[in-house]
Amino acid sequence: MRKFNIFAPEFDHSSERPGYRWRGARVGKVVGGEEIGACLYELEAGERTYPYHLHHGNEEWLFVVSGTPAVRTPEGERVLRAGDLVAFPRGPAGAHRVSGPGTILLLSEKRLPDVVEYPDSGKVGVRHHGMGKNFLATDAVGYWEGE
Repeated sequence: MRKFNIFAPEFDHSSERPGYRWRGARVGKVVGGEEIGACLYELEAGERTYPYHLHHGNEEWLFVVSGTPAVRTPEGERVLRAGDLVAFPRGPAGAHRVSGPGTILLLSEKRLPDVVEYPDSGKVGVRHHGMGKNFLATDAVGYWEGE
């Protein structure tokens, strides 16, 4: 049995992009998860994990470990508190963005391939075993284009 203590994390990656600064720990990898991924994020006030997005292939859950992070969904923005747990289903109803301050645990199915949409920027992302590509939805072509 492998274990990870969310109250004494060993962070193994981070982001320094303005507006998206955080420290993270790949919890799922550490505990040997095969079907469920998990990542612990530590966010300062106003910093976000990722842009507003939704997954077509994976459900995600958010558990608030500490702080008062805000979550934006299609229903608007809500401030959460330690102990809160919310789910983001597959598809448009599950669109979300998380901002600090707080420490959160994001859990996700690990189904591939996955298609990720970014409604604010009009992008579509394709994820498959180590490959990730993003495209502008306006660049879409018909099925027979180029054939």
